[in-house]
Amino acid sequence: MTSTPLRLLIADDHVVVRAGLRALLEGEPDLEVIEEASSGEEAVQLALGLKLDVVLMDLRFASAGRSIDGIETVRRLAAEAPGLPVVMLTSYSGRVDVVRALEAGARGYVLKAGPPQELFRAVRSAAAGGMGLAPEIVSDLVGQVVGLRTDLTQREAGVVQLMSEGHSNRSIAESLFLSEATIKTHLVRIYRKLGVDNRAAAVSEAARRGLLNLAP
Repeated sequence: MTSTPLRLLIADDHVVVRAGLRALLEGEPDLEVIEEASSGEEAVQLALGLKLDVVLMDLRFASAGRSIDGIETVRRLAAEAPGLPVVMLTSYSGRVDVVRALEAGARGYVLKAGPPQELFRAVRSAAAGGMGLAPEIVSDLVGQVVGLRTDLTQREAGVVQLMSEGHSNRSIAESLFLSEATIKTHLVRIYRKLGVDNRAAAVSEAARRGLLNLAP
């Protein structure tokens, strides 16, 4: 708890949701909702003009009819208001959404269907410089990383990395001191494990799963 309440901005395009969140958050003595935004653009504008500790951000602003979504809003805030933590509060728990949000700079990700204590904990953690993730999000991400790292052998991961750099089977074989036949056998196994049927799809899927060391 802090002696001065944490100052929050709620960004969500549903007025009823914002009202419910405000009532919920302000029931905590150390949390104070300073302002509300109905779109990503408005959230950025308000955040730049207010002294805030945390922004609570919806993932999508469907009813607002805007082009900027929660992910892009996080990116803009990271660029224009560095140091201001953003916690995603959304109904979407898909891995892709979570990863995109965290890569954009979000410091937390909680679900609207979760218990209020998870939201409070995420806000306080983000404000203190930490990460605030719902337990199911953490479990899912850890399970994904563990599963992906054990799906491909070290040799297979090396083959995919070289494929992503544009190497042919012959070039990969020479780089790894293997025969082309062995490389083809590795490819069959890689395709099966990644659920794809060609080189381009294998590279794309490996990149999506975070298996590649892609140069900037």
